[in-house]
Amino acid sequence: MFRIVFVFPLVLMASEASAQQGHDACARDVSRFCRAVMNDGDSVVLGCLKQHRARLSKACEKVLTDNGQ
Repeated sequence: MFRIVFVFPLVLMASEASAQQGHDACARDVSRFCRAVMNDGDSVVLGCLKQHRARLSKACEKVLTDNGQ
């Protein structure tokens, strides 16, 4: 079993608590849509999520929107 590890850039998340919420909300979406770029850095993962925005879960979409993305 693998473990999804990614951290949104500080620009996107203002605190550790919101970073954890963003991770929790978007972890499945990252695994589904951005698995190939998971190790390429935060900005690449964020870009990938934006490319798949129409297919993201409502929770992940809300995290992006609430953080100006």
